[in-house]
Amino acid sequence: MPAILWAFFIAVLCGIPGKDLPSVGWLEMLSFDKFVHASMFFALYFLSQRALYIKNKQASIVLLLLCMAYGGLLALLQGLVFIDRSADIYDFIANGFGSYLAYLLRKKLIAKRN
Repeated sequence: MPAILWAFFIAVLCGIPGKDLPSVGWLEMLSFDKFVHASMFFALYFLSQRALYIKNKQASIVLLLLCMAYGGLLALLQGLVFIDRSADIYDFIANGFGSYLAYLLRKKLIAKRN
């Protein structure tokens, strides 16, 4: 359930009109937005992995691809549906990067436990 709520929360955040988002100059220079995207999808993968009790490598990779696809879908929706937002390939890359980092961490934690 937490993973589903988190996925919904991500969709809400991605759908907020751009004019309603806070703008802080120095954070924009550090690409804080990309860090936020990566962090959100890191948490999404990690929560989903725990909720589904996935233990084998193939299922973990499928979950990784699903998280990346969800990130791609939201990036497209930002360009096509959401008001005052734009599709950004770098958002998609950050989404995938966050998911991939969570996948690697989970893989490392499982290897360490075994």
